[in-house]
Amino acid sequence: MALLPLLWFLLASLISCTNSRQLKKEETIYEVLKAHGLPMGLLPKGVREFDIDENGRFQAYLDQACNAKFESELHYDRNVSGTLSYGQIGGLSGISAQELFLWFPVKGIRVDVPSSGLIYFDVGVVFKQFSLSLFETPPDCVAVRTEEEQSNSNAPVAETVFKSNFGKLRYQLEQEILGRDDM
Repeated sequence: MALLPLLWFLLASLISCTNSRQLKKEETIYEVLKAHGLPMGLLPKGVREFDIDENGRFQAYLDQACNAKFESELHYDRNVSGTLSYGQIGGLSGISAQELFLWFPVKGIRVDVPSSGLIYFDVGVVFKQFSLSLFETPPDCVAVRTEEEQSNSNAPVAETVFKSNFGKLRYQLEQEILGRDDM
């Protein structure tokens, strides 16, 4: 008889644990960022799926590679990954920041003391400083073509240029040969 209440307790505990795990799984990446003291707008709209483990390592999957404009432009690969801890992301890959005409990979992001209103992006050689308010909401992101897509779409153009230049060179060579024959 004493065994029956114990079984009911274990069953109720198991159901409770399962429900709390499902709730955590249903959180969005934006809610996870916020729970770690980071602004929701660090990742753009269009994150279709994400995974996070107990150590804070995450992967976010976007519909497509895209660029978002803040004070400068940020590029997001289709897959963004890193390690979350409170107020920062380390070991980051999949985000690049533009400075002048160059793109630098963002290796990490950290929020300064929240009251300062600043956030820092580690781009290897320096830390880029931004206003935290720029990242309050997930930005719209403009799709960009990958290098592979660009090189594939440029193939017909390159082929046409090659053929037309080859034709011009052949024509010039023939004219030079004909000019010599006249002498």
